[in-house]
Amino acid sequence: MRLALGSDHAGFALKEAMKALLADEGHEIVDVGTDSPERADYPPFAAAAARLVAGEEADRGVLVCGSGVGVAIAANKVDGVRAVNAHAPDEAEMARRHNDANVVTLAGGTLEPEAAHAIVRAFLAADFEGGRHARRVEQIGEIEDVPG
Repeated sequence: MRLALGSDHAGFALKEAMKALLADEGHEIVDVGTDSPERADYPPFAAAAARLVAGEEADRGVLVCGSGVGVAIAANKVDGVRAVNAHAPDEAEMARRHNDANVVTLAGGTLEPEAAHAIVRAFLAADFEGGRHARRVEQIGEIEDVPG
């Protein structure tokens, strides 16, 4: 799977850990930055990864900041992106199965690499169920199409 990864300074260490673990599993990684633990704002990195996912240049995205919240908000501004800030594997799996989430965000300030890896693995292994959930995802898409 081709994965877009991004973070700010607070998520840098966890992003780097996820990058190594996911590459070892055979995933192709597109790292949009940041490239160091030096202070960096998260919106440009979240947007870059989200645009790769929305443009189908990446299959899914993984974003990290201190809480995972800021990168989720920024990524969700990109049409076609459904980012979930997951704290446990079951949350990530359910977001894929029921909401067709295509980006998972992580809290670099609180998650250890092993816990984050379990969340990302659950996210990547799950498939969208469609059915009654497809109607809801379509309704989300309709909201994106409405200006203001």
